[in-house]
Amino acid sequence: MATKIPAEKFGICQCETHHSESILYQILNKEQGSETKWHKQNCSPHCCARSKGCPCLDRRRVVLRTPEATCRRASEVLLKTSTFIRNLPSFYHMPWEDQFVLIQQNWAPLFVLGMAQEGVDFDLREIPGTSLLKKILLNQCSTAVNELGRSSAGASFTEVQKMKNLLWKFWDLDISGKEYAYIKGIILFNSECHVLKCLPYVQSLQQEAQKALMEFISIMFHGSLSRFASILQLIMSLRDIDADAIEELFFRPFLEEATLNVLLLETISINPDWL
Repeated sequence: MATKIPAEKFGICQCETHHSESILYQILNKEQGSETKWHKQNCSPHCCARSKGCPCLDRRRVVLRTPEATCRRASEVLLKTSTFIRNLPSFYHMPWEDQFVLIQQNWAPLFVLGMAQEGVDFDLREIPGTSLLKKILLNQCSTAVNELGRSSAGASFTEVQKMKNLLWKFWDLDISGKEYAYIKGIILFNSECHVLKCLPYVQSLQQEAQKALMEFISIMFHGSLSRFASILQLIMSLRDIDADAIEELFFRPFLEEATLNVLLLETISINPDWL
C-alpha cells in the first residue's frame, strides 16, 4: 500500500560529510565536530543515516509535499477520533478530570491509529538548512552555534519517519475494523495513567478490550498468539509517538497558538478551563 521512504532520499547524512576536517568548523563547533568524528569512526557509510542516535537526523526538518490534501484527510481522521470517544458511554462515566488526562496522554497514538485505519499515507520534502558558515557570513555569528540543527519550521524527520514506519506495520498486518476498535479501547483506557481518580475502573475497561481482541483473533485467526503479540507490540510503540511532531506536520497552520490537545477537549465537550 505504501512505499517506504529511505532516509537517503532526503539528502546525505551530515555524518558522511567532511565538516569535521574543516579547521573553521572545529573552532566554531568543537562539540559537534567531536560527534561527527565519533560517527565516522564507529558507523559504516550505509548505516550512519539510519543510526538511532545520529544527530544529523535529529536536526532534519520535513513538511508535507501535498499539504492541502493531506491536512484535509488528517482533519477527517481527527474528527473520527473525537467521534469514537464521544460514542463511548463508559468514557463519560468517569470524572471529567480523568477524561482530561486520558485525552491529553492518548490522543496522539489514537490519531496515528486512525491514520492507519483510514489508509492515509503522505509524502514529505525536507526543509533545507542554513549552513553555519553561511550564517556567519550573514552576520549571524552570535546565534549561529545555538541555532545549528534547530528549525522553527517543519517537523522532526526522525519522529515523522517513526510514525510512517508504524503505519506500514499496521498495513502489513491488514488489521480489521473490529481489531482497530479494540485497539482504540486499549489505548484510550490507558492503565498506565496512575494519576486517574478511577484507575481500577480504567484498568478493567482496558482488560475487557484486550480480552475482546484476543478472543476475536482466536476465532478469526485460529488462535494466533503471534498476531496478538505483534499487535500489543505496536500498541506499545504507538505510545512513543511525538505529539508535537503530529501538530507541526498536520495542523500547525490551522492551530496558530492553540494546541491539538485543547481542540480535542473542546470537541468532546471537556472544557480545559475547568482545570
